[in-house]
Amino acid sequence: MPRIRQADVDEVKARTNIADIVGERVSLKSAGVGSLKGLCPFHDEKSPSFHVRPQVGYYHCFGCGASGDVYSFLREMDHVSFTEAVERLAGRVGYTLHYEDGGAAPETSGRSRLYAANTAAAEFFRAQLLSPDAETGRRFLGERGFDAGAAAHFGVGFAPRGWDGMLKALTAQGFTREELLAAGLVSQGQRGVYDRFRGRLVWPIRDVTGQTIGFGARKLFDDDQGPKYLNTPETPIYKKAQVLYGLDLAKRDISRGDPRRVVVVEGYTDVMACHLAGLTTAIATCGTAFGTEHIKVLRRVMGDDSASGEVVFTFDGDEAGQKAALRAFSEDDRFNAQTFVAVAPDGLDPCDLRLQRGDAAVRGLMDAKQPMFEFAIDRKLAGFDLATVEGQVGALRAASPIVAEIRDRLLRPGYERVLARRLGMDPTEVHAEVERAARGNSHPPQRREAAPAVSETPGAPVVSAVTIASLPRSAEVSLERDALIGALQYGHRVDGELLRRALQQPFRHPALEAVREATAEADWGRPGWSMEAVNAVREPYRSLAGELLMTAFPAKDEEGAVASTTDLARRLIVRGIEHEKQELLGAVQRVPADSDGGRALRVRLRDLDLERQRFTES
Repeated sequence: MPRIRQADVDEVKARTNIADIVGERVSLKSAGVGSLKGLCPFHDEKSPSFHVRPQVGYYHCFGCGASGDVYSFLREMDHVSFTEAVERLAGRVGYTLHYEDGGAAPETSGRSRLYAANTAAAEFFRAQLLSPDAETGRRFLGERGFDAGAAAHFGVGFAPRGWDGMLKALTAQGFTREELLAAGLVSQGQRGVYDRFRGRLVWPIRDVTGQTIGFGARKLFDDDQGPKYLNTPETPIYKKAQVLYGLDLAKRDISRGDPRRVVVVEGYTDVMACHLAGLTTAIATCGTAFGTEHIKVLRRVMGDDSASGEVVFTFDGDEAGQKAALRAFSEDDRFNAQTFVAVAPDGLDPCDLRLQRGDAAVRGLMDAKQPMFEFAIDRKLAGFDLATVEGQVGALRAASPIVAEIRDRLLRPGYERVLARRLGMDPTEVHAEVERAARGNSHPPQRREAAPAVSETPGAPVVSAVTIASLPRSAEVSLERDALIGALQYGHRVDGELLRRALQQPFRHPALEAVREATAEADWGRPGWSMEAVNAVREPYRSLAGELLMTAFPAKDEEGAVASTTDLARRLIVRGIEHEKQELLGAVQRVPADSDGGRALRVRLRDLDLERQRFTES
């Protein structure tokens, strides 16, 4: 292979901003003057140790030791040769390379030819969608609410029904049959080489940088004996366990979201429906289950501060969809973000939901999302008759191992209470069963790194404390934060019974929950009570409690602050009432209406409505 002149190698590197190249794969943020940092793409980590200095064109990971320039980054990430890395970057900056023997640029440089072949195939398929033979494909899209603009945005194309239409088109452009076979675009049969995709709608599958690396194709005709969906086989550039459809379109909004949210759906049309409805962070796997490698890719895009982020899985309500959700649940602890499940009404997928009920219904899925742990618990409980003692005991034994597997010691007590409410059992009985299940596990529960905590190992480093500035920016966290600020500063001037009930409601953020527990136990009428409450907060959250105590409360005067604190307390109580009501509504469906339990539930629901009205009106 001809060798690129060193002067050109240096010039291309000088014209390339390494932060732009790395930033396509890793979410970077400022780490001081002239430095950026993010999660290392070369090893699995939850705290950022990967640093980039654009001014010197260099990167280094303090965790695994990986380091180098922009060429070595591409070589490691994409497994390309040095020459291919230089050629790829030269194409980005529009620089013409020169070779030492005076020859032209090589036309067959391995992986770069596979990228080029896939790009050419995508253009061929898009053009074919306009042909008369593609009428069935265009009708398929139209019936699902996708017009020509939507098809163009996602690059949807059509593969002709003939055996070698694409083969002829791409060989005419200079691609060899060997290259097309290596790219997975054609197949080898007894009678020769033929198109892999025939008579199908085709979606281009791109990597995070936007380069086409493969295709997903849906059959349209009844005489097609192949599977409903056919994907590109494994190739040097297409690894289905690492590919997420739509990530190239979603990554910008994912990294800039507040909170950073990823919506995981099941198919290409679901991704299209979500994006067109306004959920522009939707992605999907490509012919395989959501797994560990997908998580690694998402975490790099979401960034190291994604502990406040959300990953929302949308699954069909059928048995297969529930199994898919539970498979995702088994990988939950690998996320730094919070995980949720959203199941559409009537088990509709996002595409059908948009078609039947409009864009607003698709966006509304996010309002109906359920924490992944709750979803897993509910699936376990669904197989038992909770109206009987035997059913309750069996359900407890089935669900307690799920709670025992929760590695965050701050989350587990909350889910023990959730399980107790679901079963209508004494929380102490549930706690005892969960502890028994935990002792039976092969490994003891550990804290998830997403929740800062103090190590119990002597000599181990202490996790840095949480601050007000580091808290997630969400309505729920803001309510809890402001209520604690008011309670710590003006709790002695607020109605004691009201505040006590408000602080009996478990908080959803673990750091604020630790402060709530100490504040709820304080003697609010005692001089210096607030400092005692702060000192009673367990580490590493004590400094956060001090911040909450010293932070200026947003009010014009003390009377206004007391009034605001009272209002925040009422809002906490109303939130707790609404949460309990939702749980009871679920329980009502499982208990016969004419039973004692059913009547008791309806009475409790009525009382909750009256309570909510009282606190709302006051």
